[in-house]
Amino acid sequence: MTDPIADYLTRLRNAIKAGHKVVDVPASNLKKELTRILFEQGYILNYKFEEDGPQGNIKIALKYDQKVNAIKKLERVSTPGLRKYSGSKELPRVLNGLGIAIISTSKGVMTDKEAREQNVGGEVLCYVY
Repeated sequence: MTDPIADYLTRLRNAIKAGHKVVDVPASNLKKELTRILFEQGYILNYKFEEDGPQGNIKIALKYDQKVNAIKKLERVSTPGLRKYSGSKELPRVLNGLGIAIISTSKGVMTDKEAREQNVGGEVLCYVY
């Protein structure tokens, strides 16, 4: 697999379109951080890390409100073939602040708002709204 983050986002997207309540994703440290951010921002209901085998799994409970998912769109920005970096002054705003951009910085993975507060830039991983 050349792009594990795109695979993670695609698994979430497919589970949402199929109306699933829970989705399993192979674990990695970056995917754990993405899941933590989605939970803190209120896009998913809950998550659990399962340590079975060498890699482990992440079980993600999707959040629905009367059959409408909290996540409207997941969009991959930076790809292995074309990385997108942004300085602290040029960080993107998603839907004028209604969505979030997830940024990988030197201080860890964080949302665009947290990166602005800490005055750091980095690789723009994805948009969520």
